[in-house]
Amino acid sequence: MATKMGHGMVAGGFAIRMSGMLLATTAVSLVLESAAFAQGAEPTVLDRIVIEGASYETDDSDSYTTNLISVGEKDVLSVREIPQSTTVLTRERLEDGGYTSLDTALRETPGIVVLNNDNGRSSLFSRGFEFDNLYFNGLPAPLSSVYGTQPDMAIIDHVEILRGPAGLFGGAGEPAGAINMRLKQAKSEFEARFEGAFGSWEHKRGEVDVTGRLNESGSVRGRFVGVLQHENGFVDSVENGVGVAYGTIQADIGDSTTATFSVSHQVRDITPFNGLPTFQDGTLIDLPRSTFTGADWNRFDNSVTDYIGELEHKFDDGGHAKLSARYQATDADFLYAWANGYAAPNGDIISGGGDTSDTRWLARDYEAGSLAIDAHVSKPFELFGQEHNIILGADYQNQDITMLQGAGVIAGNQNIYGWNSALPEPTVNYTVQQGTKTDRFGIYGQLRVKPIDRLTLIGGGRLSWYNATTTNLVSGAITSKQQVNAKVTPYAGVVFDVTDWLSAYSSYTEIFQPQTATDAAGNILDPREGRQYEVGLKAELFDSGVNASLAYFNLRDTNRAIADPLVPGASVAQGEVEVQGIELEASGSPLPGWEVAGGYTYTDSRFLNSAQAGQTFSTYTPQHMFQFWTKYTFDETAGAFEGVFVGGGVTAFSSFSSVSQGVTIKAPGYVTADLMAGYKINDNFTATLNVNNVFDQKYYSRVGGTSVFNFYGEPRSATFRLSAKF
Repeated sequence: MATKMGHGMVAGGFAIRMSGMLLATTAVSLVLESAAFAQGAEPTVLDRIVIEGASYETDDSDSYTTNLISVGEKDVLSVREIPQSTTVLTRERLEDGGYTSLDTALRETPGIVVLNNDNGRSSLFSRGFEFDNLYFNGLPAPLSSVYGTQPDMAIIDHVEILRGPAGLFGGAGEPAGAINMRLKQAKSEFEARFEGAFGSWEHKRGEVDVTGRLNESGSVRGRFVGVLQHENGFVDSVENGVGVAYGTIQADIGDSTTATFSVSHQVRDITPFNGLPTFQDGTLIDLPRSTFTGADWNRFDNSVTDYIGELEHKFDDGGHAKLSARYQATDADFLYAWANGYAAPNGDIISGGGDTSDTRWLARDYEAGSLAIDAHVSKPFELFGQEHNIILGADYQNQDITMLQGAGVIAGNQNIYGWNSALPEPTVNYTVQQGTKTDRFGIYGQLRVKPIDRLTLIGGGRLSWYNATTTNLVSGAITSKQQVNAKVTPYAGVVFDVTDWLSAYSSYTEIFQPQTATDAAGNILDPREGRQYEVGLKAELFDSGVNASLAYFNLRDTNRAIADPLVPGASVAQGEVEVQGIELEASGSPLPGWEVAGGYTYTDSRFLNSAQAGQTFSTYTPQHMFQFWTKYTFDETAGAFEGVFVGGGVTAFSSFSSVSQGVTIKAPGYVTADLMAGYKINDNFTATLNVNNVFDQKYYSRVGGTSVFNFYGEPRSATFRLSAKF
């Protein structure tokens, strides 16, 4: 068992912490034996002592919280040791919510805004910015909503979310934060889980999850997860199917080294829907939620295959060295249509209102290969009677994309109140053909110093090199080029343990994002820079059963390209936006059998120095967001109700809007409620019923343009699940 003292890795899941030292159960038995020999007595062999404690895996925790997290870091740390806002969706929370894709889980997660699309293809936002990367076991992968690269939740042990710039270990990207998904790990003891689900709109889903040792000693372990799902959406003609196969093998190489190889393959088969139009002035239209504005031949097909290899060595002092790599291959092919323009003035099909001009279509053939490699060492050291830690590492990322695109218009008016989806399928001519190659390299370091036992000072920095080239594949001409050399990304944080259960923290973080705009001389503008200050409190309440936090953040995105007032067609890097707000969050078990998870977020965003100065920057983000979920499980004291569990949740958003070609489209705020009830029939079988949007609230969950991307939230729906575990 390897353990990092005071701040780091806890492998194996149990240990005793005493005065800064960790005594394993084997050490306890040695002390007892030595004492017996000293007194001339025969040694007494004691039964094995098992100490339950924190574990990074949440698969068997039955909890909505965890004490250990790694998002935005290279070590596994306690939640209070990370000086930024974090959220964890444990395996228990994912299962209770019935979440199948990442976007379905994040719709009810504090501080996150999901711009609805087909499940698995939604856009994910935090603090006014869109996530453009996901992390799998700490390794980055490009995130693209349009190409459907989000994973199915069946292969995920838990989801970790860090909000705000995360450039130290991530390099270039948007200042939204980081989403790290811990893949399910192989276990040494045999387990098998099977689940079937049936629900509204012909939802059908089957899962299998089997793990166990592959040799007698358990030094080689394996796990397989498989999923098949198909459903019709609440919108006419829409379908969504997914298939997943995931396998992982883990092998112990000696006592201190572990090698892991994982493969996941996911395919999606979707009949997509791109949302409804509005009236000319941006007024949302009151339509049946089943209204479809597309064509019978709408289609979206993709496959995403991930290969991950990890080699980790744990030192006796609690440090570790790790080499890991991930390669992702993505293929996507789609063709779909939507209304090409706003609808005519108020009316219906009888009175002659509701006409749109014609129908627009888009087709793409997309292929991408993405490689990420990371090597780092984390080592604790002692100085002046305190334990400190240093991390040094390097990473490399490469992405090679080929994108073919065709687009066009099908002539003929459509009517929003009686849409005709029997349109002639166009012959696709890929008039746009481009290739993009991106290389990123970085070296980084982080130092954690404890001047006194209750105070931790954190400093870090990164040097990044970035090179991206876009080429017209027809002419061979380079159409865009970005280059960043030795870009410095600093990091600073302070954590002070006010008490044994309360910590105060502050942090300064950065990230950069290359731009393509050019100045008057034709030079590419310097990258945008996201810079954030955050201060807050983190607490472990109810005997560490609940993790709670309160944070204030101020995020500025600078060097944004805006029009050069002196040179038409040129840009200057003088734009700036500010996003600030307050977050309050709690998750865990206040009392035995009772789990809670939720939070409140206040966000204010403004343009600072551009033609839009003073206007709202992230119109998609409601100023007020509240998400809460709770669950109670009856125990043996409840008599006939033993094994019954009930739960429910509330999501409340204030109004939000979008601005499209000078037209503002505003959606009113909404409140929805969900319910859950279940029964643990015995140790092996559990039945669960989820009912979402219990009161069948009709609301728009996303707004976009006057012709597209205006989506209703899901009507009332129900899903029944029966799971078996052996």
